[in-house]
Amino acid sequence: MHIRYAEFLSRRDSGWQLAQRLKPYANRPDVLVLGLLRGGVPVAYEVAKVLDAPLDLCLVRKLSVPGQEELAMGAIAPGGVQILNPDVISSLEIPSQTIDAVAARELQELQRYDRLYRGDRPQLDLRNRTVILVDDGIATGSTIWAAIALLQSKQPARIIVAVPVATAQVCDALRHHVDEVVCILTPENVYSIGLWYETFAQVADEEISKLLALREKQPEYSTV
Repeated sequence: MHIRYAEFLSRRDSGWQLAQRLKPYANRPDVLVLGLLRGGVPVAYEVAKVLDAPLDLCLVRKLSVPGQEELAMGAIAPGGVQILNPDVISSLEIPSQTIDAVAARELQELQRYDRLYRGDRPQLDLRNRTVILVDDGIATGSTIWAAIALLQSKQPARIIVAVPVATAQVCDALRHHVDEVVCILTPENVYSIGLWYETFAQVADEEISKLLALREKQPEYSTV
């Protein structure tokens, strides 16, 4: 029997709940909310709406284990950032050729997203900004670590990681590398992020474009 642990109605619901814990950052001109593709964008939209902050993207791609799409063996980000999960790779005995093939495919997707969402707009300068990095949950953590590495290279004033669900162990590890971690649920095991949501459908390009357009607030808006 498939057991569901749903605590959130949807990604938008979890974003609204996260925003209630981020109220100290509301109406501040230095704050920027970044959503991780894909599932982090609807969550980040609600956070940005409640805080009255600009919404932007953090372009990072999960390296999924072939045949187990929700299980990450790593992640990549622009600028040659690559984070691998040695525990997953060793336990499943994933060969380096497989990792390279998946990374090459996901790099093409990153480039496609860059063209799709950024177009001719210049890259946003994150220096001296307070960046709230949002995802729909953290399982292995590969994606969030790649995103943090990317953001740190942009020299923001502060990095806050905000997620609806992650283990306490992951949250504690993150606190050593970012300024603040905001998480609603910290179960002993996350297993699959989708288990914590009543509705957890794939987020389409059209929805991402729509949400970004709704929160576009200033000329400097672009993707990271």
